Amino acid sequence: MNISKKARTHIDACRFCWMCRHICPIGNATGQERNTARARALGLSLVVRDAEKTEEIIDNIYECSLCGACVKECVTGWDPVMFIQEAKTDAVLAGVIPAYIEKMLEAKEKTGNVYGAVLSKGFPEREIGAEVLLYLGQDARYKSPASCKNAAAVLDKAGIRYNCLKEEPESGYAMWFLTGNTAETQSAAKECAAQLNRYKNVIVYDPADLSFIKRQYKEWGIAVTAEMVGFSNYLLELIGEKKLEVCRSKRAYTVQDSFHSARELENAESMRKLVAQCGENRDMLCCGKDTFLAGNLIMNEYMPAAMREVSRRRLENAKNIGAETVVTESPAEYEQLLALGDKAVRVLSAEEMVLENVK
Repeated sequence: MNISKKARTHIDACRFCWMCRHICPIGNATGQERNTARARALGLSLVVRDAEKTEEIIDNIYECSLCGACVKECVTGWDPVMFIQEAKTDAVLAGVIPAYIEKMLEAKEKTGNVYGAVLSKGFPEREIGAEVLLYLGQDARYKSPASCKNAAAVLDKAGIRYNCLKEEPESGYAMWFLTGNTAETQSAAKECAAQLNRYKNVIVYDPADLSFIKRQYKEWGIAVTAEMVGFSNYLLELIGEKKLEVCRSKRAYTVQDSFHSARELENAESMRKLVAQCGENRDMLCCGKDTFLAGNLIMNEYMPAAMREVSRRRLENAKNIGAETVVTESPAEYEQLLALGDKAVRVLSAEEMVLENVK
């Protein structure tokens, strides 16, 4: 297996102590020991020692959501996300990726997105020569038309001049998720950065893209000169500047933290500040940096039953504390929670919460 010395060191650092077992959303959803970080470390340690072949464990590698909960909980400081991504890259180069991943990569080649989907008819395309770009990302563009519509609606309500591109470049996150640090992923990132740098300000709708651009681009030495701001932060700015006037209601809102924001970008406060402008904040357990995943649209393409159970369990966490409305800034989690069809708790995006309280 062609992986770095650092990755091998992290694989060998695992003591198989089970301390991360309780926090893995996939392991909890499937009930299978193979779907835990320690099991993946064990499998890769066998491959590194030539006791197993990569193709014999590759499915298990793709059953990781890369949410990083195990990284946070690890008492020995090892990083499964890092070595899992290196294992994916090695599998791609060796030609042993699963057929379902190959299918998604072929869809990306043909259609420009890993879902092989087309834009909805109501997509808010606009190119008006503005200095501000609303960057929606693949999940919102191809899987969550309501997110695109409502994101545009709240900016329009505030009177913001912005561009929203029909031919929006992919950040590279989806390719990174599927193939790791391949040349194709880095090429996509460079092309995206070149487009973003045409603008003074870029409002990034999806926390997955924002985290990827801020963290991974920097690691690869890809410069982004545009000022990047997350969508929830931008909504707070609009409210602070009185461009959006909201009336605080008596409604209670429960934040479903995106791990991209809360763990990777260490920002669990923006959503709570936004909630405070609209109503009462009612946190559930395992929130902030300790958040549990509520869904992943890429993984939903090849393990939908597990993803549905991940979402169901998260919504149960909210119901157990008497949540009335769950609010999320992730289009993936928004769509997967909505897909449960549970009438006991409302599911809203951040902008939907703002829109229902705007004066």
